[in-house]
Amino acid sequence: MSLEVNKVFAAVLTAGVVFMVSGVIGGAIVHPRKLETSALAPAAPPAAAAPAAAPAEVQPIGPLLAAASADNGRQIAQRACASCHNFVQGGPNGVGPNLWGVVNGPHAHVEGFNYSAAMRALHDKPWDYEALNAFLTRPAAAIPGTRMAYAGMSSINQRADVIVFLRSLAAEPAPLP
Repeated sequence: MSLEVNKVFAAVLTAGVVFMVSGVIGGAIVHPRKLETSALAPAAPPAAAAPAAAPAEVQPIGPLLAAASADNGRQIAQRACASCHNFVQGGPNGVGPNLWGVVNGPHAHVEGFNYSAAMRALHDKPWDYEALNAFLTRPAAAIPGTRMAYAGMSSINQRADVIVFLRSLAAEPAPLP
């Protein structure tokens, strides 16, 4: 019996020595260098949650809305937005607010939702078609400090479809421009 115990201890000791030696050899071969600053350092908070103008590269959406498809917009929104937003009247909020009645409604339109300070600062400004277009293009550029973690939608035709779909989410849809 003692011979079996010795074999187990020898195996554990041998494995430990092998791991230690391989670590020393690996460190000598690779030459790791230490970072000067931590890679996980928190980023500085945004300077001010002041509203910014829409990015210059955003094309006007108005001319495309008349030919846009609410059905295509519904499909795009289900794919890109439904994981965070709800589209049903009176439906619950998700990670993002319910989007029923968002077109021509005020920014931060859902009572009780925890909007960012940047979004709450724009409460008096309505979500018109151009504001939605800029926000859907690049949310962080349209409203610096927003909590929406969405990179944006590059296709202007898809944005027009989504905006026309969002327009349909109201008892009385807003008139097209």
